[in-house]
Amino acid sequence: MSEFDAKGIDEVIHGRLRLGVMAHLTQASPAPFTELAQSLGATNGNLSVHLSKLEQAGYVTIDKGFSGKRPLTRVSLTEAGREAWDRYLDTLRTLFPQ
Repeated sequence: MSEFDAKGIDEVIHGRLRLGVMAHLTQASPAPFTELAQSLGATNGNLSVHLSKLEQAGYVTIDKGFSGKRPLTRVSLTEAGREAWDRYLDTLRTLFPQ
């Protein structure tokens, strides 16, 4: 068993909404922006700010397009995001020795 090191926690992921986004996208990627906002109980503006932080870190991509005449924003987990998520979970697992 390795010792827990709080410095190993990825601060980009650790915020409540960003953690929720990452968890959601591991199950459903890509996900429509509206689906994320609804499932996380976030306002559009608040979610947008958090998605920008994840995008800047390279953890998600944001694609804007249209579905017919309606705007559609889809968020996808990147490979770097998947790897960061796995590292994040591994770090947290050190808190729960078996």
